[in-house]
Formats: sequence, C-alpha cells, structure tokens
Amino acid sequence: MEARTRGSMSSSIGGSEELEANLTLSDRLKVFKGSTFDPEAYVTSKCQHMNEKETKHLTSYLVELKKASAEEMRKSVYANYAAFIRTSKEISALEGQLLSMRNLLSAQAALVHGLADGVHISSLCADDADDLTDQDLYNMDSKQLSKIETWVVEFFDRLEVLLAEKRVDESMAALEEGRRVAMEAQEQRTLSPSTLLSLNNEIKAKRQELADQLAEAIGQPSTRGGELRSAVLALKKLGDGSRAHTLLLKSYERRLQANIQSLRGSNTSYGVAFAAALSQLVFSTIAQAASDSLAVVGEDPSYSSELVTWAVKQAESFALLLKRHTLASSAAAGSLRVTAECIQLCASHCSSLESRGLALSPVLLKHFRPGVEQALTGNLKRIEQSSAALAASDDWSLAYTPTGSRASSNEALQLDGIALDGVLQVFNAYVDLLINALPGSAENEENPVHRIVRIAETESQQTALLVNALLLADELIPRSASRILPQGSTNQSTPRRGASSDRQNRPEQREWKKKLQRSVDRLRDSFCRQHALELIFTEEGEVRLSSEIYILMDETTEEPEWFPSPIFQELFAKLTRISTIVSDMFVGRERFATILLMRLTETVILWISDDQSFWEEMETGDKPLGPLGLQQFYLDMEFVMIFASQGRYLSRNLHQVIKNIIARAIEAVSATGLDPYTTLPEEEWFAEVAQIAIKMLTGKGNFGGHGERDVTSPSVSSAKSYTSN
Repeated sequence: MEARTRGSMSSSIGGSEELEANLTLSDRLKVFKGSTFDPEAYVTSKCQHMNEKETKHLTSYLVELKKASAEEMRKSVYANYAAFIRTSKEISALEGQLLSMRNLLSAQAALVHGLADGVHISSLCADDADDLTDQDLYNMDSKQLSKIETWVVEFFDRLEVLLAEKRVDESMAALEEGRRVAMEAQEQRTLSPSTLLSLNNEIKAKRQELADQLAEAIGQPSTRGGELRSAVLALKKLGDGSRAHTLLLKSYERRLQANIQSLRGSNTSYGVAFAAALSQLVFSTIAQAASDSLAVVGEDPSYSSELVTWAVKQAESFALLLKRHTLASSAAAGSLRVTAECIQLCASHCSSLESRGLALSPVLLKHFRPGVEQALTGNLKRIEQSSAALAASDDWSLAYTPTGSRASSNEALQLDGIALDGVLQVFNAYVDLLINALPGSAENEENPVHRIVRIAETESQQTALLVNALLLADELIPRSASRILPQGSTNQSTPRRGASSDRQNRPEQREWKKKLQRSVDRLRDSFCRQHALELIFTEEGEVRLSSEIYILMDETTEEPEWFPSPIFQELFAKLTRISTIVSDMFVGRERFATILLMRLTETVILWISDDQSFWEEMETGDKPLGPLGLQQFYLDMEFVMIFASQGRYLSRNLHQVIKNIIARAIEAVSATGLDPYTTLPEEEWFAEVAQIAIKMLTGKGNFGGHGERDVTSPSVSSAKSYTSN
C-alpha cells in the first residue's frame, strides 16, 4: 500500500526522475497549457491519496517551479528589452505622426466648411443685393471685420509678450484659450475661413515656439528640482511627452557626469572610500530620475522602458569606471577583501532601486564577476602557499586550535560555486602535502622539488595527518564555507553531524562535501598502502610475504609448532597499536577509525589475493603447496579473521576475500592429487589456536599446568564444510 502511495505521489509531481533530469521549464509546464486543463480536477486526482509528507514534498516542488518560472520571466524580459524599447519608440513616433495628421485634417475640414459658408453667404448677398444700398453693406462689413481683427490682433500681441517674457503658465493658458475660441468659431461659423486658418496656424507656431523654449530650459544645467519637473510636465502637456521624458533623462545624465568628474578630481586614491562615494552618487541619481519620471509621465510602458534602458546604461558606465580605477588593481593583486567590500557597497545601493522596478544587479554581475574571480583565484593561491608554508614547519603533533567566528557578508554575485571549487582545490593541494609527509611516498621519491614537508616518522604522527585532514573536511572547512553559501547569511552555526538540516542542503553542496571526503579517503588509502608495504617488503625491496613461507614447510620432517606466521603477528601488532592511537585521536569519529583499520587489513589481504606470482608458485610451481603449508596458510587467514572480528573491523568484503583465497589454496593442494580434507583439522582448532595466539601476543595468556591443550596435534578436519559455505 505504501509503495502505491509513493507511486501516486511520483505521478502527481512528475516523479523524482523528473526533478533530477534537468527538464526545461517549458517541458514541465506542458501539462498546464492544454485548453481543457481543469486545475481543481487536476489537484483532486493527484492529491487525494497523498499523506502529509508527500503533500509537503509537492508543495516544495511547486515553490521551486514558481521560482523557476519567475527566473524564466526575468530572463525573457531582459533578453527582449532592446526589441521592446525599439517598438515603443516606433509607436511613440507613430502617435506623433497621427496627431499631426489629425491637426492637418482638422485644418482641411475647417477650410472646406469655410468655403461652403462663403458660397452660401454669396448666394444670400446676391438675393438681397437689391434691398441694400452700398452704404449699408460697407457699414455692416466694416463693423464685423473690426471686431474679429481686434480680438485676433490683441491675442497675437499678448501671446508674443508672454513668450518673450518666458511666462510658461500664462502662455499655455493663452494657447488653450486660442484653441477653444478657434473650435467655437469653427462650430458656430463666426469666423471666415481665412481668419480661422490664420488663427490655427499661429497657435500651432506659438505652441512649437513654447515647446522649444521649454526644451532649451530643460537642457540648462541650472534647471533643477521643481523647475525641471515643471518644465518637463509643461512640455508633455503640449503633446510632446516622448521628447520631454528623453530630455529629463539627458538632464540627469549631464548632471551625473559633472558630479563624477568633480568626485574624481577631489580623490587622490581610488579605494573603498571612492567606490562608496561613486556608488552612492550614481544610484541616488538613478533613483531621483526614476522618481521624477514617475511623477511626470506616470507608469506608461514606453516611458518605463526608456527609463530602464537609461538606467542600465548608467549602471554599465559606473561598473566600467569602478572596474578600471579600483577593482582591476585590487583583483590583480588578489585583494579579495577590498574587492568584496567595494562590490558589497555597490550591491547595497543597487538593491534600493529594486522597489522602483529597476533590477540592475545582473548588469553589475556581468562586469564585476571576472574581477572577483581573479581576486578569488589570487587569494586562494596565497592560501595554498600559506598552507604549504605551515605544513613545512609542522611537526605533525596533534593540537586543537579554536577557530574564530568572524562573520562574512554574502557578495550576492552567485560566486559560491567558484569559491567552493577554489577551497576544494586548496584542500586537495594540502592533502597532497600530507601524503608527501608519509615515509616512502611515491611523491617524495619521484618529485624531490615537492619535498618541503617534514616526514611523519612515527605512527602517531602519521595518524595525526589523518586526523588533521578529517577535522578540516568534516568540520572546519564546511563551517567556514557556510558563510559564502546562500543559507550562510541566515544560519552561521554549523549543524551537528547527521542533523536533518544537512540532508536538506542543495545537491551541489552535498557533492562538494563528498569531494572533500574523497580527498581524505585518498590520504587514508596512502596511509594504508604505506603500512601494508612496510609489512610485505623489506627495506631492500625483497618480498617477505611470499609463497615460500608455506611451500617450504612440507620439506621438514618435524611437526611444526602451530602459531600464526611472523608477518601476520606483525600485522596484528601494528593494527593493535594504531587502534590504540585512533581511539585517543578520533574522539567522536569512531566510524572513521573503524574504516581505517578495516582498509589497512584489506590492503594486506587483497595484495595476497591479487599477487599472481604468489599463486603461480603455489599452484603450478616446481614445489607446489603441501598439506602442512596449507594448514599454516589456513591458520594465518583464520587468525586475521578472529582479531579483525574482535576489533570490530571485519568487513563483509574482507571476510569473503579470505574465504575465497582459503578455497583457492585448498584447490591448489587438491590439484596435486592429495585430499586436503584428510589432513586439515576442524574449524574449532584454527579458532582456538588463533585465540591463544591473540592472548599470548597481547600478554593476557596464562597456559601453565595441565590445563593446556596440545594444539600441535590437530584432529582430522571438517574444514570442508567451511570452505563449501
């Protein structure tokens, strides 16, 4: 039933395979794009059999999908900004052309109406000409023309004075009055067509003259604050909003450039203080321009797009200037602190614009990231050199140094991956130095240039190398790395090992921790290999663990004193010493200590299993393995299993390998025509001899008196049952 529930859960959210397949957002949204999609029916069908855990999983997945959708929308907006702005400008230009066409059509319509009125008046005059004298016609015409001409002349004169005196508000009121009179005259036909046309043309000309005056005023450096906003608003009311908004942004750009030149002239150095002042100046100017834009033109998309384009341009200019004067030199010197402080200040000022709809962080990221990467690389190189210097002077005695808890700020440049990779690189280099400190390491012999560290001669010193690497990989480095991870800003403390919060880390963080552990495993394997080689080979390079140990036993006529071979006695003694050392050093990390002893034992046994010359001499040599040699070999392997089991580091793999090589040795004797099962003692005999050997080697044995069993006279074997298991 539980499996079916999990299956329902997987189908409802796309399954864990979908989450790990890195599907595109479009693919994950296909199910929601159908015209027949019913949200309520979908949720009901997918969630009706879910338990609480699966519902939380679904909620987490939907939140992730929402974030991905928002990120996709943001990328789409930035990717199409240029086309959107170009289209907006074309629309604005088209609107201006349509306005001009409408005015032209209005003038043409007025002209047509005027001509029609003139024809009608001429017809009336022809009918009434006989009833009026010439004097009456003259008096009437003179009276009407005098009134119109007087108003028009006064209007034109007054408008001319207002424009000359740059009285903007009164000029705009006069133009509005003229427009209203012209419209009334057209509707009521109180003006002749020629007079109406002259009036409209004059209003249009004066309107353009006023617009030019306002544009000139906006372009003056002395026009600021309320005066600037009033001029821009007036120009917009005249029907030229696009020009007004462009001039507003150009005014702020000129002012910003002048202030930057003044700031550069007053600074003798271009450090953090200069970066802070420049950042404050640039982003406060952008913020003020955004406020004035909103106050003057509102939230019209065409104006908003122009504002965003302008803000991006200013941010890019600022980033290039700061990069050239401050970040380039600090990055080249590997000064990560200066670089990080500068960028942190810029990011703080930049984030204040996000509430206004201006997300300029990607612009800064594009220009600042290469410099930060360069500074980070240089800083990591210095850390690597410092680690090498410390390792060169280390006497490999274990000491616990308290670590500081100085908080570090997140640079908000999505550089956590690069930083973590750099830390991993430094740690790998440090592990190489630790491997180099092991006696007889291949690195010491083949590359003398790297012989900068002191050799760890004693087993305690060599074990301290492992403790050092393990403590760094398991605790100190993850704790420090948490300060540059996204969640580091909210949780500075390192969770205890095995805590549930560690399982909730991002996959890339978990993979990074695995890489740290693999570096420690590399040092551990080198440690085990070095100690195994010390047992298997002499200082002159001759093999101690050879098949001759067992083959030559059958050439003697005396009954052997059954006891584990000297080399396996040394292995037991070495493992016992190392077990005592690790129990003192690996406090709280007993699992790693157990794995260390397990790997060391496996290294020796696997060498026997994989050594072709060892088995060739036993199986096909001139003197094949005999019954006594087989019994000694069997005893040695049983001895290893007994003490490994008692020490709790007998792995399944080790147990299986020992069973396999015992069976192979028995087959080698069988191939000579002898039946090994007629001479081998019972299993209990091997276990008893091994137990006695362990007690004697550890000083716990007491075998005096008549209670001692004769272990040199084994009973007939039942070992066949063991090897056939």
